[in-house]
Amino acid sequence: MRKTAYVTDLKTLQAECSSNYLRLCRLVMDMEPGEIKEVPLAGEHARFGTLWFEVLEQAPYTTVARVSQTGVLDSFVDSPRMTVHLYHDADMAEVTDFQRQRHFQGRYRYPNPQMHQPDEKLQINRFLGEWLQHGLAHGHAANVPETP
Repeated sequence: MRKTAYVTDLKTLQAECSSNYLRLCRLVMDMEPGEIKEVPLAGEHARFGTLWFEVLEQAPYTTVARVSQTGVLDSFVDSPRMTVHLYHDADMAEVTDFQRQRHFQGRYRYPNPQMHQPDEKLQINRFLGEWLQHGLAHGHAANVPETP
């Protein structure tokens, strides 16, 4: 039986990038390059660590930000960190670096030497969206806007 090739779902990827842009704007647009914002996370009964936002570069049409998290398992598990480019003219945010890996393709053949999923780029951007949504919903910092 022949397997059909994965076709990039461009609409879904663009929708995810647009949603991430709006989420990130609420968190980093008032920041200057080099500034760091700390957002402690808490759940129902426990603390989940801290989200860190840092603006690396800022230009009229783009902003480059680093998003990372520290927590109680840092000595056992590599904490998530990513670099995100915010494109102000397109109102989109795209993950360009995740766990020190760069330049993600829109689709991968599977299996591949790095064991990327066929829709790896979409999954990474979706992870950013879920991460930011959690931060907005459960962040406990004075300068984090409340989720409506």
